[in-house]
Amino acid sequence: MREVGVVVTGAGQAGLSSAYHLRRSGFEPDRDFVVLDHSPGPGGAWQFRWPSLTYGKVHGMHALPGMELTDADPLRPSSEVISAYFDRYERTFDLRVRRPVDVHAVREGSGGRLLVETSHGIWATRALINATGTWDRPFWPRYPGQETFRGRQLHTARYPGPEAFAGLRVVVVGGGASGTQHLLEIAPYAAATTWVTRRPPVWREEPFDENAGREAVALVEERVRQGLPPRSVVSVTGLPLNDAIRRGLADGVLDRQPMFDRIEPDGVVWADGRRVAADVILWATGFRPAVDHLAPLRLREPGGGIRVEGTRAVADPRIHLVGYGPSASTIGANRAGRAAVREIRRLLAEEPAAA
Repeated sequence: MREVGVVVTGAGQAGLSSAYHLRRSGFEPDRDFVVLDHSPGPGGAWQFRWPSLTYGKVHGMHALPGMELTDADPLRPSSEVISAYFDRYERTFDLRVRRPVDVHAVREGSGGRLLVETSHGIWATRALINATGTWDRPFWPRYPGQETFRGRQLHTARYPGPEAFAGLRVVVVGGGASGTQHLLEIAPYAAATTWVTRRPPVWREEPFDENAGREAVALVEERVRQGLPPRSVVSVTGLPLNDAIRRGLADGVLDRQPMFDRIEPDGVVWADGRRVAADVILWATGFRPAVDHLAPLRLREPGGGIRVEGTRAVADPRIHLVGYGPSASTIGANRAGRAAVREIRRLLAEEPAAA
């Protein structure tokens, strides 16, 4: 068993931001803190994005603290651009991320320590910054007859790019940014596309300025303060009505249909008897926070979420969730990393390590 003051789980935007602020506060990697990441290389969830998501199509990517992302080729896949940027960042600030390391569970230890059980042993720590994001927990809704479907079902997390759907009839489920992007890409290749969502999409024509951002963050923040699961970003912000979306609406690609009622072997069916034949169902239905490893600490509230004030878990001040709820955006993760480190410094000063 190894002992450190702080363990950071995850090396995406939230984890690297937190590690940067730990470093700036005088914490030394390996001696005072450690960053554990289960991915094969730098880049966080970005390294797994589909090839057709070029850097020029990425919305709202904010630079990590202390180093700008400059001269990125907008036509290059975002997975390559951002992975290279994160790699350079880790080396520049000597963050010494350990990977691949799977975190299995976080439990109560002795002397006020937390025990972080991993595929590479156990770390005893006085504080934990959880920055595990959502990519590892794709949300798959369940519908009657789903197991009978003879075609292919896949989630955004495994989206291979539009060419894989050439000549196929595709049903895209989900009203978020990924669903609309998939539809616009797939339509020129597919034999037919159908778009279904639980709620009608909310299009946002006005610019998403700083005031709108603050209002959106406040809505998400209130939910996590109540211990409710964070809502999707789109449910708060709406979808930007840009030129590509306008073209999709005009040519009928973004002709939204209400959610079907059941799935049959060769397609989907509505309660009124309408059917759509399908070879593929693409579930662009979002993700849930990857926090199952925290289950032994019993942080969840009756509402299903973890109650958070700022970044601190209300049930345990040693736990900070960065990139969770209101800090799930890239700029939010930067700010939350700084705030978490500030509180952890205060906690460690109040509770000096045992001799």
